[in-house]
Amino acid sequence: MSATELESLIELLTSRPMPEDASVDFMRERFDKLRNLLPMPDDAEVDTIDANGVAAERVRAPGTGQGRILYFHGGGYVIGSAATHRRLAYDLSAASGAEVLSLDYRLAPEHPFPAAVDDAVAGYEFLLAEGAAPGDVAVGGDSAGGGLVVAFLVAVKQRGLPMPAAGLAISPWVDMEALGESIESRAEADPTVVKSRLLQMADLYLAGADPRSPLAAPLYADLSGLPPLLIQVGDAEILLSDSTRLAEAARAAGVDVRLEVSDRMIHVWHLYAPLLSEGGEAIDVAGAFIAERLGLQRAA
Repeated sequence: MSATELESLIELLTSRPMPEDASVDFMRERFDKLRNLLPMPDDAEVDTIDANGVAAERVRAPGTGQGRILYFHGGGYVIGSAATHRRLAYDLSAASGAEVLSLDYRLAPEHPFPAAVDDAVAGYEFLLAEGAAPGDVAVGGDSAGGGLVVAFLVAVKQRGLPMPAAGLAISPWVDMEALGESIESRAEADPTVVKSRLLQMADLYLAGADPRSPLAAPLYADLSGLPPLLIQVGDAEILLSDSTRLAEAARAAGVDVRLEVSDRMIHVWHLYAPLLSEGGEAIDVAGAFIAERLGLQRAA
């Protein structure tokens, strides 16, 4: 356990608390600055593209094969971008041997639910139109993007599209009402996510829609027929219960699901892999899962 790394990271993340009355623009600007701490390696290839009407980045590490990862960034459906998660996309590419298509799906409040789901499906259809076989595609995401992974897979099933090979959900947010036990029991341990902000972002995203709509809160969706899922979550997250309840619901629906709860880890610790060794270790596990499902040869 890299205790010093974790303590330093938490101190960094909590040194400038987000004001309770922060505007959406302020939250976006603050979150965007995070990428300054996460530099890209010199061997990264990044191209900005139009993915069937959705802005996106194609991110490659050296030695990528035919596999594709369709990636959805986190940020409560309100903040974040492909740019804020560019390093994480690269790290997943390097760990899996797959190319990453990181979507800049539309954000609330300008584009509320179900815009993000529609954009996720559009991005997948872009990959299929490019010639990618469904069995060569995995879908991944973190936080709201992790919830979007599950909502996307449900939408794919509903629309009769071929299912991708696997799903990766990192610290997924799947309950728009913040009803999980860990919302309270992990409140003191979680340095970055608070209940009031979750509910604020849920309101902005839903814009009056049912908070238990299956494509907004996939905890309430019919999960039968989904591909194998890997769910990774930290034990110090208020969203821990979202992951445990999602895993339980997926298993009950017959899904091959693997839940990993990492001791002391915070929300989407993978994002901080350049600063936290456990972030890199979790990404390596995720990369191995994806490579196995896509039949890829990972770099030694």
